[in-house]
Amino acid sequence: MAIATAENPKGATRRRTRVRLGAIRAGAPKAVDKTGTAAPATMEEVAYRLTDALLKVASNKGAPGPDGQTIEMLLAQWPVVLPKLQADLLAGTYQPGGIRRVFIPKAGGGQRGLGIPDVADRVVQEAVRQVLEPLWEPTFHPSSHGFRPGRSCHTAITEARTHLENGYEWCVDLDLEKFFDLVCHQRLMARLAERVGDRRLLVLIGRMLKAKVVLPDGVQIASEQGVPQGGPLSPLLSNVVLDEFDRELDRRGHRFVRYADDAKVYVRSERAGQRVMVSLTEFIQRRLRLKLNGAKSAVARPEDRHFLGFRLRVDPQSGVVEVLLSERTKRNAMERVRQLTPRNWGSSLDDCFVQINAWVTGWHGFFGIVSVSEMQMMRKIDAHIRRRLRAIILHHWKRRRTIAKRLVALGVNRRAAWHQVYRGRRSWWALSHAHAVEQGLRNAYFAKRGLSFVVDLHRRALQQIAAPDPPQLALWG
Repeated sequence: MAIATAENPKGATRRRTRVRLGAIRAGAPKAVDKTGTAAPATMEEVAYRLTDALLKVASNKGAPGPDGQTIEMLLAQWPVVLPKLQADLLAGTYQPGGIRRVFIPKAGGGQRGLGIPDVADRVVQEAVRQVLEPLWEPTFHPSSHGFRPGRSCHTAITEARTHLENGYEWCVDLDLEKFFDLVCHQRLMARLAERVGDRRLLVLIGRMLKAKVVLPDGVQIASEQGVPQGGPLSPLLSNVVLDEFDRELDRRGHRFVRYADDAKVYVRSERAGQRVMVSLTEFIQRRLRLKLNGAKSAVARPEDRHFLGFRLRVDPQSGVVEVLLSERTKRNAMERVRQLTPRNWGSSLDDCFVQINAWVTGWHGFFGIVSVSEMQMMRKIDAHIRRRLRAIILHHWKRRRTIAKRLVALGVNRRAAWHQVYRGRRSWWALSHAHAVEQGLRNAYFAKRGLSFVVDLHRRALQQIAAPDPPQLALWG
């Protein structure tokens, strides 16, 4: 539990936030049993769900929007804000605020622009999402896996493996260029109007789409197209737009997998893939009014294409489809290790271990579905982590005399330790690869200090998959 002290001024704020969340949660209206049917898409239903939406937004945390209001501030003012917010929504007078534009680096290079609405606007968007999702989710295509309940990147990879196992070993890689920035508002609103009868709700969504974007330098620009990434409603709206694309692929009989704006169509030959690429490019540009990124789209073997951080390869000997790490994922993993283990690490080594263990656990939680053939790459990641840590330890020990004495205390031959430490003017990084240092700061040293290894996590995961189901025990009354 966070405790408010002079060194931890955020402790009191976190505690007050938990208390307010508990009070709001206790006073929230109970969910009504609708016997599996979707709630009506009305503004009344949106207003009814505002408190539940607030709890969802608060659980996701997030930064403030252009107005500077934080989640904690909205929680403190919620008893006053809620009645006014409901009245404005029901009267149709609610006006969304601006959207703060921030740029984050993309895994493949470049920057991705995110839009952060005001906290109150995020609450309204979440309430609208909760109302619209039951109307659209049951009708989305099964091969759409992005931003959907019960589906994930792993389910997309599983379906892609099935297509390869069935003999569709060529991939038409379709990458939509700046999809979230180029969505046509008129087409999107027309799709929504097919199932939403409350005009007030449609007007509200239209206002959200046209909210002004506040750039980092303070300049405001109008939004005539696109769905800003960063709000709770944008993932659902993107699936509504691309559902038409999914239906067209299904009508043509294609086997495909789509995750957000990244789609893969699987065919039996390269020639068939070229034909599909030409026809789908025309459909995307003329019918959907979107653009295809020619530099990132191609017809190739799945093993040569990056898909959600993975590659798929059919083993020529056994015919088994292997799930491998993409080259981009390998580079990003090594770069992330470098960021977590800077040479001038000034805190304790245990703090560094905590950061690395958190990253290793999360990284393997996502990429742990890869085949056993990627064990070698995981060993390289572990070795890279250990060498970076050795350089930090040497930097903490500072003097070469201290380094030699510490290595001898760890069991290294005295003569070898002093000779290798004092040989030449080597940097901490070069010295971290010396045999005496590797012998003293061996794997067991780090394991004893509590460092997690990717290889160990993956080995345990593979053992759990290969282990037979436990015997069923009879229950005697």
